[in-house]
Amino acid sequence: MIDVDEAQARLLAAAPRLPAEAVALADAAGRVAAEPIVARRTQPPFPSSAMDGYAIRTADLPGPLRVVGESAAGRRYAAALGPGESVRIFTGAPVPEGADAVLIQEDAAREGDMVRATDVAAKGDNVRRMGLDFALGDTLVEAGTVLAPRHVALAGAGGHAELMVARRPRVAFLATGDELVLPGEPTGPDQIVASITPALAATVQAAGAETIDLGIAPDDRAEIARRARAGLDEADVLVTLGGASVGDHDLVKPALGDLGIEPDFWKVAVRPGKPLMFSSRPLVLGLPGNPVSGAVCAVLFLVPLVRAMQGAARPLPEVHEGVLGRDLSGNGPRRDHMRAVRTGRTITPAARQDSSMLNVLAHSDVLLVREPHAGPASAGETCRYIAL
Repeated sequence: MIDVDEAQARLLAAAPRLPAEAVALADAAGRVAAEPIVARRTQPPFPSSAMDGYAIRTADLPGPLRVVGESAAGRRYAAALGPGESVRIFTGAPVPEGADAVLIQEDAAREGDMVRATDVAAKGDNVRRMGLDFALGDTLVEAGTVLAPRHVALAGAGGHAELMVARRPRVAFLATGDELVLPGEPTGPDQIVASITPALAATVQAAGAETIDLGIAPDDRAEIARRARAGLDEADVLVTLGGASVGDHDLVKPALGDLGIEPDFWKVAVRPGKPLMFSSRPLVLGLPGNPVSGAVCAVLFLVPLVRAMQGAARPLPEVHEGVLGRDLSGNGPRRDHMRAVRTGRTITPAARQDSSMLNVLAHSDVLLVREPHAGPASAGETCRYIAL
């Protein structure tokens, strides 16, 4: 049994980098930048007004100044501003040559074609200098960035209609077990619903992957091997759900062995999720059958693997600091990830932490992280958590 850090490190080291592809700017959110995004233009491309008012020469204040024209967004005042002159200007419009400030309209009194200042204005007031946001050739977004809508906006402003991003990893899911039926199907007296597969598919899709559902394999070694082979032929990563422990009906490991696949590791000191299996060649991640265990291990291991394949700079989940909301007893030998609720900075773990309880998971928004052999902790102490 290895610890969580080593398991994550071995997954990330084994992750192959996927090739890059061009996508339209509107389709780039959620993808990983395959190369730096470099500005193809300067923004703003000219000195522009930050406010509605009058473009002026501060040496001429307080005026009165003659209003000789107008500068609007997309339609500039073309001439240079001379002594004693001003130009009516609107937000975003180019500042005329010769002007060194914009007198906001609240500080201006106008009569006919004359205007005077009712308050002081200094050089540079309300003028956005050329290149204030970025300049031609600037790196706007680093390679390996998971592109959020704000990055898409910046890339568009920088002149990009398309972006180079990593290809989406293809992830195939194979659930196993005679006790499982699909959501919506009638259940026998000894059966349960396999509800975690669509949840995990949604999880990796949010991380940039495409998914393949291989269905539910019965507890039959040959059938598990057949479906696993089909999944490996189609996907970059095969994810099995259940059947990876040590019971007589846990057939995933021997079925994979029939395909010549041996795990790099099997069992991780994590709670929930100890029976976690990983093969690097080919990429196979065996998640525990308990639904909460599978969901937690997806956050800790599957999503980082998917992100690393796309070249994400920070594929591991971010760990934050908060304040513990209730007393806790000491932890055992495995790193624990307790389902919890965050209120401000206060993290309150649920009283019941059974790895089969999806109701608790569904009403949690963070995982409280406790290190192996951590001693008792009191409410108000600093704690660490991962956002769900």
